[in-house]
Amino acid sequence: MKTAEAVLQEARMKGVKIACAESCTGGMVSSALTDIAGSSDVFNGSAVTYSNEAKMKILGVKEETLKQFGAVSSECAIEMAEGALRVFDSDYAVSTTGIAGPDGGSESKPVGTVWFGFASRNGKSNSLMKKFQGNRGEVRTSAVRFALCELLKIIHE
Repeated sequence: MKTAEAVLQEARMKGVKIACAESCTGGMVSSALTDIAGSSDVFNGSAVTYSNEAKMKILGVKEETLKQFGAVSSECAIEMAEGALRVFDSDYAVSTTGIAGPDGGSESKPVGTVWFGFASRNGKSNSLMKKFQGNRGEVRTSAVRFALCELLKIIHE
């Protein structure tokens, strides 16, 4: 994936380290980055936290956040990214949490809804939500592509 190569190149140019926290993408963002030889010079690590328990234990997502907003939310995505930043001692982190389908959606959070969290060592955190079309594989692939494109923009800033 050319975007993954660009992320790694940009991180090298800036001298920064990156990390991931993934739920609905199940490690696909990390895989796209680590499929490229030499990625270990800027990629510190990733956590696939599919369950709420894992999000809390590994990344430090607050139980109150999950109860009040759910795992598929801006708040959870940000806490996941901030957790990855801390756990992997990185400069930038991206997280994904969503509903890839084919089941599990609701009226307020339909299948294809994915929240992305971004955190940086300078204390800036934000989130974005996208609704992707297609089957489970297509939603996940689209989410990976979007996560990498946005991570590239943030590192480049």
